Amino acid sequence: MRKIFGKLLAVLLVVLAAGAFAGSVYTIPRMQYAAVRQFGRIVDIRSEAGLHFKIPFIQSIQRISAATKLYDIPASDVITKDKKSMIADNYVLWRVTDPASYIRTLDASETRAEERIGAAVYNAVKNVISSMTQDEIIEARGDRLTQLITEEANSDIRTYGIEIIQSEVKSLDLPDDNKASVYERMISERQNIAATYKAEGDAEAQLIRNQTDKEVRVLKAEADKQAAILEAEGEAEYMRILQDAYNTQEKADFYNFQRSLDALKVSLAGDNKTIMLDKNSELARLLYGNY
Repeated sequence: MRKIFGKLLAVLLVVLAAGAFAGSVYTIPRMQYAAVRQFGRIVDIRSEAGLHFKIPFIQSIQRISAATKLYDIPASDVITKDKKSMIADNYVLWRVTDPASYIRTLDASETRAEERIGAAVYNAVKNVISSMTQDEIIEARGDRLTQLITEEANSDIRTYGIEIIQSEVKSLDLPDDNKASVYERMISERQNIAATYKAEGDAEAQLIRNQTDKEVRVLKAEADKQAAILEAEGEAEYMRILQDAYNTQEKADFYNFQRSLDALKVSLAGDNKTIMLDKNSELARLLYGNY
């Protein structure tokens, strides 16, 4: 009987030892926190992936995701600085940065965390949009709005042990009843800008035309001046040649004779071959052979 009892006791001790060993070992995968709790109180936070040990039966492990999470926030109405209504639609990337605070304030509940994030982002969007006019919002860069909203929202939720990595504006739209008037105003503004560019272009073109016309007039005046100089030089040369042709009696007679021949040639052109000459003229004497 004692032997049987001894064997049972040994088996029980082995089972208890195996259970104690199994209860003292746990693993942490990547992107996860492990909160070690002793009698309900957090005594340690571990985040290194791998095998870890705890006190069996006394300490327990609460696991918390360290991965980045996506939360799509429902669209909401916001009012701009110039009292215009807009519809903001955001999504948020967030993660747990302080597991102890996350457990203490939100009991590690993602649902409660997203409720806090939604409220913080809504307030941040409302404050940022209300500080800008509708025109400033339309013209603003998306990354600038994202930065402002993310910074303000984070200031409201740091005590919960969570961080908003990025609060991105998916769309910032106008209510349907406001779209038509806003689009018409935007079209009118673009048309005014286009008219301004056109007027500036027309003015610049007129300046260019005026400058070109001035240059053309200057060039034409210079050309006329050069032409007058050349013409005067040509007339002077003509007079010099004429003077050289008459500077002796022989040259004068030959020139007159040449001119008489040219006149006779012109007179005999056509069907009428009859000419009337004075018998004492040089042509008559030429024809009669009196030279």
